Amino acid sequence: MNQTILKTDFKFDRLKSFYKGKVRDVYNIGDELLLMIVTDRISAFDVVLPRGIPYKGQVLNQIASKFLDATSDIVPNWKIASPDPNVTIGVKCEPYPVEMIVRAFLTGSSWRTYKAGARSICGIPIPEGMREHQRFEKPIITPTTKAEQGAHDQDISAEEIIENGLVPEEEYRLLEKYTMEVFMRGSEIAAKHGLILVDTKYEFGKKDGKIYLIDEINTPDSSRYFYAEDYNDRFEKGLPPRQLSKEFVREWLMANGFQGKEGQQVPEMTDEFVNEVSERYIELYEKITGERFIRENIDDIHNRIFRNCQKFLEDYR
Repeated sequence: MNQTILKTDFKFDRLKSFYKGKVRDVYNIGDELLLMIVTDRISAFDVVLPRGIPYKGQVLNQIASKFLDATSDIVPNWKIASPDPNVTIGVKCEPYPVEMIVRAFLTGSSWRTYKAGARSICGIPIPEGMREHQRFEKPIITPTTKAEQGAHDQDISAEEIIENGLVPEEEYRLLEKYTMEVFMRGSEIAAKHGLILVDTKYEFGKKDGKIYLIDEINTPDSSRYFYAEDYNDRFEKGLPPRQLSKEFVREWLMANGFQGKEGQQVPEMTDEFVNEVSERYIELYEKITGERFIRENIDDIHNRIFRNCQKFLEDYR
């Protein structure tokens, strides 16, 4: 097996704090920069699985980096540079306490809510008679609160966000505008590669009175894609659309008796399965970007990342 990066413990100059997410390790450099390392960890059912996936971190980081560059004319974003295939370094912002989720189809959690009888999501009315995986007349924004670690995000309406003072109204309306424009740009790019951007989430922050798009965008871990070529045909026949996401990992876990419930054991991840997942992520990269994936040397990935990041930080100062 090739080496993977599962944890980091780098002692960068001017390090102020460190945050470990499910997949990302985030270093606060001098309260000025955020250095985000996308590891090869993989999570499903809110559980981080025991083995890493070679190249997964590179895939996610480079997809997000490309989409940040492709939307920088719409809204400023936090990215300054990507000094290593697994790393993005950018402006440290104060995050807004909401995530902006965009949905172009009635699928996933929105379908489950609808099927249970709800006819509005986050205060947005949903017509009667819709079917699973049906396209909305136009995309909708269904924000959620940003939960503390270990808790689940909660749906919230735009009116509640404003009334509760989570985001001032003028700023929130600007977040909505940016969200929809970035989503439409992502949809246009996806369409060029035979894909439909179904739903995704965006996060925003603020620094010195300026709004920035932050974190990752339009990756297969934060977004759902359908294959465009046979979506209409399958929908008309009542068949589920072919998806481009990490859903295949969840399906494998469920087939092996694991859904993240108490008392359940994560099934053994064999070398064969790990390599299969790695190849699927590389396939996702090539389909989403329309470019061939270049496998970086990962024989000494920890030292590679540290050297590249340290050099950037020295030059930046």
